[in-house]
Amino acid sequence: MAKLLKGKEVAAALNEQSAQKAANLKERGITPTLAILRVGEKGDDISYEKGAMKRCAAVGVEVKNIILPEDVGQEEFYQTLDDLNHDPSVHGILMFRPLPKHLDNEKARNAIAPEKDIDGCSDGSLAGVFTGNGRGFAPCTAEAAIAVLEYYDIDITGKNAVVLGRSLVVGRPLAMMLMQKNATVTICHTRTQNMAEITRKADIVISCMGRIEILDSRFFSEGQTVIDVGITWSNEKKKVCGDCLFEEVEPVVRAITPVPGGVGAVTTSLLVRHVIEAAEKSVS
Repeated sequence: MAKLLKGKEVAAALNEQSAQKAANLKERGITPTLAILRVGEKGDDISYEKGAMKRCAAVGVEVKNIILPEDVGQEEFYQTLDDLNHDPSVHGILMFRPLPKHLDNEKARNAIAPEKDIDGCSDGSLAGVFTGNGRGFAPCTAEAAIAVLEYYDIDITGKNAVVLGRSLVVGRPLAMMLMQKNATVTICHTRTQNMAEITRKADIVISCMGRIEILDSRFFSEGQTVIDVGITWSNEKKKVCGDCLFEEVEPVVRAITPVPGGVGAVTTSLLVRHVIEAAEKSVS
């Protein structure tokens, strides 16, 4: 039976650290504040927003909710974003994407001030991840995968790590972060041939494809650590599923994150930590 790498324990440790840092800032008269910018009423966005607000409240971070109508004009949208960029009381901005089609997602994500881009979505933030210069913030989901490995003392240095997925949201920044931890990294994607042969040889497999239970026992071997970043709702099973067919993979590998209850639980805690770090940098 594999060891379950539960995100709840990782999140609890992060929250404890964040609460102490937030308290230290408040003693100096600074209240870490997150602005959540949401356009429209999408259920997924609202659910994540509620979770983020709950996590912020638990550690002492204030939240400003800015909700714009689905048909908001470009001028009003960018003026709202610019106001948040120049508001000294706001330390971090979380903007839900994708935006409605009449708003340019690429332009919008790069319009966030780099020092407030706590979700690591802008080109400037990603450049910091790829160059390792320490500027900006890493995408929270990618960082969450690393946080799980580190919390459970899973050695990364010198290990062969395979990342399944090449998106700018998770796959590519995660590969860079693993290399910064001195792993040897292979990125697989939809055009990769003989993917199972590659994954079976890895020490660490991190899947962020977002494809329901596409990975069965054929992709894995004994002694591996598996981080399943996939979180996708299955209409057939009426539940959230990962990329791995857990019932087949768990008996084979050494350690694995469950879905739900794995990486997802850590992501919001890192988002909140980024807000606090941004507040610290604003007065340093």
